Amino acid sequence: MNTAKKTRLEAAGWKVGTAAEFLDLSKQEVAFVEMKLALARCLRAFRIRHKLSQTRVADLVGSSQSRVAKMESGDPSVSVDLLLKSVLAIGASPAQVVRALASRKKLTPA
Repeated sequence: MNTAKKTRLEAAGWKVGTAAEFLDLSKQEVAFVEMKLALARCLRAFRIRHKLSQTRVADLVGSSQSRVAKMESGDPSVSVDLLLKSVLAIGASPAQVVRALASRKKLTPA
């Protein structure tokens, strides 16, 4: 959010903060959420790069297309192990997974 907009909202009485502050997440919880979202983005990017449908990914993982859609959207009901298993099942190497986790976007300001 740009500074002018933030200043305007605060002047109007709004409190501006991060999702982590709003949800009162610990540093460990923030890191966990960031890792899950990084895996979800990795799954989607790798699937698209390799021209795989969600249905094909579901077949490879032994799941359903709707579950793959939930995985890619970062649905909280999806486990980290299912995300990791899926990314590896479609051909990502452990090194690619590590790179995806290392480049995860932050939920809190730097």
